[in-house]
Amino acid sequence: MTLPPRTEPGSRFGIRARLLVLLLPCLLGLLALDSWNDYRALRDLAQDAYDRVMLASAHALRRSVVVTADGTLQLDAHTAQSTARAVLDAIDADNQLMSVELLPRTAGQDRAAAVPAPRRLLGEADLPQPPVDGWASVDGLSTVWYDAHHLGHPVRVVALRGPQVDERGQPFDVQVQVVQPSRPRARAEADSLRQQLLRDARMVLMVSLLVWLGVTWSLKPLERLRESVIRRQGGVPEPLDVTGVPYEVSPLVIAVNAQVASYRELLDAQSQFLADASHQLRTPLAIMMTQAGVALREKDPARLQETLRAIRAQVGRSRRLCEQLLALVHASERTPPGSAPSDVDLNGIARDVVVQHLTLAHEKDQDLGWADAGHAVTAQADGAELYEVLANLVHNAIVHTPVGGRITVEASAADGQSLVEVRDDGPGIAPARRDEVFERFRQLAGTAGNHGAGLGLSIARAYARRNGGDVVLADAGPDGTGLRAILRLPQA
Repeated sequence: MTLPPRTEPGSRFGIRARLLVLLLPCLLGLLALDSWNDYRALRDLAQDAYDRVMLASAHALRRSVVVTADGTLQLDAHTAQSTARAVLDAIDADNQLMSVELLPRTAGQDRAAAVPAPRRLLGEADLPQPPVDGWASVDGLSTVWYDAHHLGHPVRVVALRGPQVDERGQPFDVQVQVVQPSRPRARAEADSLRQQLLRDARMVLMVSLLVWLGVTWSLKPLERLRESVIRRQGGVPEPLDVTGVPYEVSPLVIAVNAQVASYRELLDAQSQFLADASHQLRTPLAIMMTQAGVALREKDPARLQETLRAIRAQVGRSRRLCEQLLALVHASERTPPGSAPSDVDLNGIARDVVVQHLTLAHEKDQDLGWADAGHAVTAQADGAELYEVLANLVHNAIVHTPVGGRITVEASAADGQSLVEVRDDGPGIAPARRDEVFERFRQLAGTAGNHGAGLGLSIARAYARRNGGDVVLADAGPDGTGLRAILRLPQA
C-alpha cells in the first residue's frame, strides 16, 4: 500500500528545529564565553612567555658589562650576543633589537666637574626611549615595560637600569633595552584564536548532527505508528501498539487507544441498535402487509372495517416505535443539549404530562392524577427533555397498570434534590430485575402483550442522565405492591 503524502496542515517547526533553536544559541553562547576566556588565557600565556624571554635577554646583556684592563666599562660583545641570541632563538623571534648604554650619574658630584657624556656600548640610537614614570624595582634593578613604535611598526620594549662603577670610581647607570616587534605576538594570538574557533565549529556541528540523528532515531516508532494507522483505513479501529514508543509519547498513544476503545463501543452500540431497531420494525411491517392483503381479499364490509381498524392500530404502534427510536438516538448522544439549560418547574411539567395522557388513561378506566406541590419545584435542565422523561414514565405506567388502576404523579424537593414520582398500583417489578427494564428492547415475561417495545425506561434514563440526574425504581406501597418511578435532579 502506497502511503499518502504528508499534506496535513500544521506547523513545520518540528522537534528537530525546536531542539536546535533551543540548544544552539545556548551552546554558542557558552562556547563564545569559553573561547574568549581560553583566548585571553592563551594570549596572557604567550605574552608572558615572550616577556620572559626578552627579560632574560636583557639580564644577559646587563651581566655582559665588565670592567676592562684599562679601568673602563666595556661590553663583552661575544658573550652578550651569543647569550641574547640563544635566548631569542628559543622562541623563533626575528628582527630583535638590543641596546646597552652607559648613563653618567651626577648625584653627589661637584657641579663644576665635567660629566662624561652617555656612551653606547651596543645597538642603535633611534630605539624608543623608556618613559619617565612606571619604573619598578625587580631583583635590585629598575625595570619598565612599554609599547611603542619603531620605524612605523608596533614593538614591545623592556628596559633595565642599574648602577655600575668603573675603576676610577665614576658611577654610571647601565641601561639595557630589548625591542621585539609585535608581529610574532599577534601571529601567535591569531593562530590561537583560529584554532579555538575551529574547535568550537567542530563542536557545534557535532552537537547539531547528534541532535538531528537522535530525534530521527527517537521518532522512528512514531513513523511506524503512522504507517500502521494509514494501512488500517477503512477497517475496524484497533488500538495502537505502544511497543518501542518513547516514554514521553506513551501518554498520547494511551489517550488515542482510549479514544479508539470509546469509538469502538459507540460503533458496537450503534450496530446493536440498528439490529434491534430493524428487528422491531420488521415485525409490525410484516403484520401490516398481511392485514392489507386480507383487506384486499375481504368482501364483507364489516370485516373489512375491522381489518382496517387493526391496520390503523398497528400503524399507531409502529409510529410510536419510530418516535421512540428517534428519541432514543437523540437521548443517547453524548453532546449536551443544543440550548443552554435553564431553571424549569418540574411541578408544572408534571401537570402538563398528566393532562396530555388523561385520554389514554380513561381508555383503560384508570385514575390518573396530579398531586400539586403548591409551589415551584425547580431544576436546572432542558425542559423539553424532562417532559420526554415524564411522558415515558407516565405512558409506561398506563400501559402496565391494569384496567381500573390508580396512577399518581407528584413533584417534591428533598436533600438538595428535585424529585418527580410516578406511582401506580400495578403488578410492579421484582427488585432483582429492575435494572433489566432499563435495557433497550427488554420486556419482562408477561408484558409483551401490552404493545410496548421496551424503550420507554431506556429513553427516560438517557435523558435524565444527560441533564445530570437519573431515574430509579422502587416499591409504591409498604407491602411491596405497585411501582414507583422516581426522577432525581439536582435542585436549582
